[in-house]
Amino acid sequence: MMKKLFVLLLLSLLVFSGCHGKKGVPDDGETFHVDTGSFNEEKNYEITFWAKNDTNVAQTAIYEKAIADFEELYPNITVKYKPYTDYRRIYNDVITNIATDTTPNVCITYPDHIATYITGGDTVVPLDALMADENYGLGGKKLRFVSPQKHEIVEKFLQEGKISGTQYALPFMRSTEACYINKTFVEKLGFEIPENLTWDFVWDVSEAAMQKDDNGNFAVNGQKVMIPFIYKSTDNMMIQMLYQQSAPYASENGEVLVFNDYTKQILMDVATHAHSRAFSTFKISSYPANFLNAGQCIFAVDSTAGATWMGKDAPNCDISEDNIVDFETVIMPVPQYDTENPKMISQGPSVCVFNKEDDGEVVAAWLFTQFLLTNDVQIAYSQTEGYVPVTHMAQNSSEYSDYISREGEDNDLYYDIKIKAAKLLSENTDNTFTTPVFNGSADLRSAAGEMIEIVTKSVRRGQTVNEKFIEGVFDEASSLYRLESIEPGLSSPKKADFGPLPTGAKALIISLVSVWIILIVYAVASSKKRR
Repeated sequence: MMKKLFVLLLLSLLVFSGCHGKKGVPDDGETFHVDTGSFNEEKNYEITFWAKNDTNVAQTAIYEKAIADFEELYPNITVKYKPYTDYRRIYNDVITNIATDTTPNVCITYPDHIATYITGGDTVVPLDALMADENYGLGGKKLRFVSPQKHEIVEKFLQEGKISGTQYALPFMRSTEACYINKTFVEKLGFEIPENLTWDFVWDVSEAAMQKDDNGNFAVNGQKVMIPFIYKSTDNMMIQMLYQQSAPYASENGEVLVFNDYTKQILMDVATHAHSRAFSTFKISSYPANFLNAGQCIFAVDSTAGATWMGKDAPNCDISEDNIVDFETVIMPVPQYDTENPKMISQGPSVCVFNKEDDGEVVAAWLFTQFLLTNDVQIAYSQTEGYVPVTHMAQNSSEYSDYISREGEDNDLYYDIKIKAAKLLSENTDNTFTTPVFNGSADLRSAAGEMIEIVTKSVRRGQTVNEKFIEGVFDEASSLYRLESIEPGLSSPKKADFGPLPTGAKALIISLVSVWIILIVYAVASSKKRR
C-alpha cells in the first residue's frame, strides 16, 4: 500500500507540474520562443485587435481600412476590432483578462502598461526573434506586403518599446506636447512671444492677464472668464519640469525618486499661480482647447495629437461657432527652464502582441502588427492629427512630403496648426525623452500629476501651501498610488512577482497536501496495527 501511495505522489507531481504557467517558458526562466514555422497559410485564424482612437471617426475608418486590406492579403486571418476611447480602459481590461487567459492578440498600448502585463511571465510576446525572422520578420521574404526593416524604424521611437533590454512593443505613432498660444492676447498685454518659450514668460503673461476693468471683466478679453494657462496632462507637466532641470524622478530599475526638493519648488510655484487663478488644469476646468478658442485662455498645453481642436478655424472645435473669438494661434514647444538644452516628452501609442497556445495564431497577430507600420497606414493615421509616422520609410515618402508641404491649404486635411504640430515634433525628435519603464511606472506617472492637482485644488479652497503641506501631499500621492509597494528591479518578468497562483498551481498544492495527509494517516494506522 505504501508503494502505491508513493507512486500516486509521483504521478500527481508529473500531471500537475505542467499546469503552472503558459506554454513556452523554459525552466531556466529565459524568454520563450515562437515557432514561426507553425504558421499555416491554409489554416483559418481569428485574432482580436484592441485600439484607441481620439474620438476621431477618421482614425476608426483607418483602422477598419487597414483590417480590410490586411484580410485581403491574408484571407485566412480574420481581425476582430474593438475600439476604445481611453487607454486606461484598455489597460484595465487587459489586466482583467490576463487572469482568465482571454487577452487580445494585438493591442495599442503604452510601454508603462506593458511593464505591468509582463509580470505574468509570458503574457506579452518578446519581439526580438520575430523581428529578425527571415521569413516573417521585418522585411521578411514571405510577407505579402512591404514591411519596414528594423533600420527603417526611427531608432529613438523603437527604443521606447524596450523593457530590461527586450523589445516588447513596436511604436505605432508618435506625438509630443505643445503650447498653443493666443498671440493676439499676448501682444495686447504688451508682450512679444520669444523665440524660445520659458516658464518665466508664461507665468508673467498669465499673471498680467488677470487684470480686470472697472466692470469686473478681464481687460484682455472683456469677458467674465479668463484662465490664462491651462495644462491638459499634469503628469507630463511635472515630469517635464523635473527633466528640464535634470532633477530626480525615477531610476532605470524602478526607484521612486520624485519626492525631492525640486518637486517641492515646482509645487510652490504652481500654488502661487493657482492662488491668483492664473493657472488651472484639465481635470479642474475642462479641455484647454475650449477655453483657448473662446478667448478665455492664452496658453493651452496639450498633445500635438490634439491639434485639430486648437485655433479659431479648428476642424474639430467642441464649442459653438458664436463663442469662438478671432485670434492668431501660434504653436511652440512646451515652456523650458533652459532654452539652450530643451527637453520635451515623447509619447504616443505602441503595439504589442499577446502570447497564445497556438504559435500560428501568434504569428498571425505579428503579421497584422507589422502591417500597421506600412506606409499606407502610417501616413493616413498621421494625417488625422499632429502625429509623426514612426518609420523613415513613411517620413521620406513622396506622399508624406507632399502632405507636409501643403500646410494651410484648407482647414481640414491640411489644417495649418495640425501640420505645424507634426513639424514641431520632427524638428525636435532629438530633444525628446522618455521615462523609465518598470512595473509600477504607470502609477508613478499618475502620482506625479496628482500632486499638481492636489495643490491647485487646495489653494482654491483657501488652504495654505507650505513645506509641511507639501510633505503631506507627498504622503497622499504615494499612498493613493501605492508607490511604497514598488520594488526596484522588478521590470523583468524573470524577477517579477507573478501575483496569484494559477488554477493549475493551486490544484498541484492541494493534491500534494492531500497525498501527504493520506501517507501520514496510513503510516500512523500501520504503526498502531503493528503494536
